[in-house]
Amino acid sequence: MVVFALKPSKVWSTAAFAALLTCLGGYNISSAYGNEVSVASALQGGFVSSMALGATPKYAKDFTHFSYTDPQARPGGELRLAAMGSFDKLNPFTLKGIPARGLSELVFEPLAIGSLDEPMSMYGLLAESMRLGSDELSITFRLSPKARFSNGLPVLAADVKFAFDTLRSPAASPIWRNYWADVKDAVVLDERTIRFNFLRRNRELHMTVASLPVFSKSWGGELPFDQWVMQTPVGSGPYRVARADMGKSVVYERRNDYWAQSHPARRHQFNFDRISFRYYKDVFARLEALKAGEFDFIHENTAKNWARSYKGRPFQSGELVMAELPNSNGAGLQAFFFNTRRPLFQDVRVRHALSLAMDFEWMNRQLFYDQYIRSNSYFTNSELAASGLPDEAELALLNRLARQAKLQIDQAWIVTPVPEPPSAKGADGLRQNLREAKRLLLEAGWSLKEGQLINAAGEPFEFEILISQRNWERVIAPFARNLEKLGIRVSTRVSDVSLYKKRLDNYDYDMMVHWYLSGQNPGNEMLFRFTSSSASEPGADNYAGIASPWVDALISHLIAVRNREELVTAARLLDRVLRHGHYAIPHWHNRVHRVAFRRGLRAPTQPPLYYHSEDWAMTAWWWDKP
Repeated sequence: MVVFALKPSKVWSTAAFAALLTCLGGYNISSAYGNEVSVASALQGGFVSSMALGATPKYAKDFTHFSYTDPQARPGGELRLAAMGSFDKLNPFTLKGIPARGLSELVFEPLAIGSLDEPMSMYGLLAESMRLGSDELSITFRLSPKARFSNGLPVLAADVKFAFDTLRSPAASPIWRNYWADVKDAVVLDERTIRFNFLRRNRELHMTVASLPVFSKSWGGELPFDQWVMQTPVGSGPYRVARADMGKSVVYERRNDYWAQSHPARRHQFNFDRISFRYYKDVFARLEALKAGEFDFIHENTAKNWARSYKGRPFQSGELVMAELPNSNGAGLQAFFFNTRRPLFQDVRVRHALSLAMDFEWMNRQLFYDQYIRSNSYFTNSELAASGLPDEAELALLNRLARQAKLQIDQAWIVTPVPEPPSAKGADGLRQNLREAKRLLLEAGWSLKEGQLINAAGEPFEFEILISQRNWERVIAPFARNLEKLGIRVSTRVSDVSLYKKRLDNYDYDMMVHWYLSGQNPGNEMLFRFTSSSASEPGADNYAGIASPWVDALISHLIAVRNREELVTAARLLDRVLRHGHYAIPHWHNRVHRVAFRRGLRAPTQPPLYYHSEDWAMTAWWWDKP
């Protein structure tokens, strides 16, 4: 096994939503994190080409390329990748259906793009320069005169406004409306200048606006936006869709006329002439296809597969290479999430009881080959994770919000340490946990009758865990066995990807598995993950159905904080309240990307700090001999 023994520096993690948009950033105004320079004085220089939240951008104005790219990269050849499940559309911005993999990364571009070496930065792309209003209630972008769509037309301010207004319309996924809820409007100032006006101050709103993916109105013609399904997208990105075989494969070809080929934020990137995705129905078929030479690169999520299945002639001969790539990504929270919209899970004591039945230590030893660390927070592996009892700053914020929003403080938050995932270490560890679980269930009104847990109406305690891949069954099985000891019956429902997405969008499940990515700068993404308004919004990310006035108040405060110290305090208190709610049963994480790739693929010697391995391969790798 080849191991890349690079040691990334300790730096803040990227924002959670970067995984979706890959281009979040911030503005270099020191007041954003409470330093001495005011917004007004920072803006005296007018328009700038780069911004960073609470810091100076790493790359100077005259930089030539990002350090995680390589001037030795050779263009040419095809990178063949694998995708799971299926797809039925080429529009990634609508709610209905499943978009083809690669569209957001290869076809569409934002106004500004983030560096993968910095937690919150942005460098002008479609916008060659930008300026935040002195009152922080607007941001203005000047578009590059070189920017062109794939149909040859220039990218103009009218196109930016069209994309923004369309994504905020009912025809698009509601995630966009939630994300830009504090934007009042977009105003075209001239052919290549556009200003976004804000309803209120929001420390990261300017960077979320900069992440706007821009597309041309000519993409769908006169059809309504939600009917743009298999029409070839018209974006400004480095690739265009060359061929799409519905549900089976999609091929992207590099644009010879790509406008930003020499742009420093794009130089030495997108080196492959073609990038293709072939779809597979399960992870076992995908792995065998890799060994058979059907594609070139894989990111492995399953510990058992990594430990036992990456063997055979292709690996022995060196045709396939294994590597563990270090990263500084925030771990966030992967977990079993309760759907609290279901009456079965509305009692916090019940949710707490079920969490006691998961024996992570056994799972890690028997299933995961001791490759994982238990996650413990919605901000796992960061300074934003709550610990122990609240400190003075948390208590002060708790009391202030209680007065402002007229909310009642739960005394458990003050006198009880923040819940940690239960440990089942020791010969009697699991038994003790199950005893406590039984006590909680009896307290919540459940009772045992002939080995089955029933409520006062005689109804049995049984529920279903919705999954989209069968490899989760082996993880759920030991959890279900432990619940059976409490008289609880658990079943799994394996659904194909399209039906799975539909059920998630409509919150049609009892429990599901999800991973909330997170980092050191949480912000607007919290609105559609945990607020009351998102709990009933189809297609939002509030999978647990959290509808708490306290969570709403904390997220509202989190978005409006004025310095880093306030951000840390607000995030820790939010984490504390969520964890006391027992909305999820935390899983695990590791700190490397496990990948395998075909001999001849080359990577830059320096990986980014914050990245997904497959995305980095698409953007910065190349073939030694195309």
